[in-house]
Amino acid sequence: MRRSRIQAESESVSIWPREMPSLSSSSLLPSPFRLLSSRRPPPPRPCSSAAIAGSKRRPNRIRATMSGPPSPVAEFPYLPQSHRDLMLDLRSAVEARLGPHLLPSAVPPDVLSFHSPSGASHGALDIRSGGRDSPVDFILESWLHCELPTGALNITTLFAFLDAATDAPHLLMEFIQSSPSSLILFTDLLPRKDLVLHPDYLDEFYQQTNLDKPRQELAKLPQVQPYCSSSLYIRSVLSPTAIAVCINCGEDGQSMMEDIMRGQLDAICKEIVRIWLDTCASSSKQLGETERADLRRRDGLIKNKTIEIDLAANLPRMFSPEVANRVVGEIQKAFKI
Repeated sequence: MRRSRIQAESESVSIWPREMPSLSSSSLLPSPFRLLSSRRPPPPRPCSSAAIAGSKRRPNRIRATMSGPPSPVAEFPYLPQSHRDLMLDLRSAVEARLGPHLLPSAVPPDVLSFHSPSGASHGALDIRSGGRDSPVDFILESWLHCELPTGALNITTLFAFLDAATDAPHLLMEFIQSSPSSLILFTDLLPRKDLVLHPDYLDEFYQQTNLDKPRQELAKLPQVQPYCSSSLYIRSVLSPTAIAVCINCGEDGQSMMEDIMRGQLDAICKEIVRIWLDTCASSSKQLGETERADLRRRDGLIKNKTIEIDLAANLPRMFSPEVANRVVGEIQKAFKI
């Protein structure tokens, strides 16, 4: 089966990953956003986080400010309105539930917003660490926009990493788009235990939550095809319910892509975030020190692989080494490596 243009382009240029999924699948990294016209969309209306399950009515919008003025990462300046609306709703839902448990951002201004010397690439990255009694290790959000000879590449990422106080899965959601009519989507609750050795873990977080239903619903669309990473390591990190798909609406399918974004993707992504917030982010288990040490070791290996495979290898290609080093340095601080 021939690969779509977006697959080929994302593999050759994708921000952290050498191939598109490495970023997401390696389970941790900040990624950026998507594109559309070079014209900035109008500022968002205030947005409520109420629509996380994806109702037909659009809620009033409230920009998730957490504390102080909104971060540049909350602007999503290059996204089509439907994608921008979805990212704002997801961000607001996470902030509404976890904001009180997060510390203020300590990311410096030149990493909150950065660009290449040529001005062809722009990005924004924000990281919020969890407070002393929070189960959250950190929440990372980012967008990236890069002008290429073949068009614009946009990547948007929401990544929530839990600490060793719980063994609940991490949250990964990433969109990679190189045309208005096609994109690659990764979303998963990244398991932190071997699902063969711990069938109760599989049952608690994946079967009882009916997490495979969103994947099944999306797979019914004729525009959706599975995306299979060539990296065995990356595939080993994902859960059986992971969504890794390429959505291609054809040469003139921008309107269809907008419909899919406002319809199926809006509902599916919000449902996955709702499940994670209800089941994982609120999980409180009494773990022994041995269990915590195992979790720290496993999480640490994934973090190191993310830096090695994705960030260090790809950021310098889109930005200068100086800019890439600044961004990677802030991520390493969040990863505690």
